[in-house]
Amino acid sequence: MKSLLIKLLANAAAIAITAAVVDGVNITGDSNGDKAVTVVLVALIFGAINVFIKPLVKLFALPLFILTLGLITFVINALMLWLTSWVSDEADLGFHVDGFFPALLGAFCVSLVSWFLTLILDRD
Repeated sequence: MKSLLIKLLANAAAIAITAAVVDGVNITGDSNGDKAVTVVLVALIFGAINVFIKPLVKLFALPLFILTLGLITFVINALMLWLTSWVSDEADLGFHVDGFFPALLGAFCVSLVSWFLTLILDRD
């Protein structure tokens, strides 16, 4: 349970940092409290998408993994972030990714920051 909470907080922080750094990844809200709730909810959605949908996409993209020597991972991560944006828009949350290239850069940033924060925070 502790590990899941740490990963959720790391993803939430990574999404917030990505929205601040990457042009085209936006978090909107009336106050900082609204933005914080939005970031946590988006991190939950992002985590659920990565748990349930991403493995299926990776399975169907297996020939592309072999062909591109794994570089398709960047594209799949971008598509998962873009899907998170779409789900967030449908849920009327204040998170939006403007297109594929901001999603690609944003997914790279989220992965890097989340990995780094999990590495620091998850010390047993």
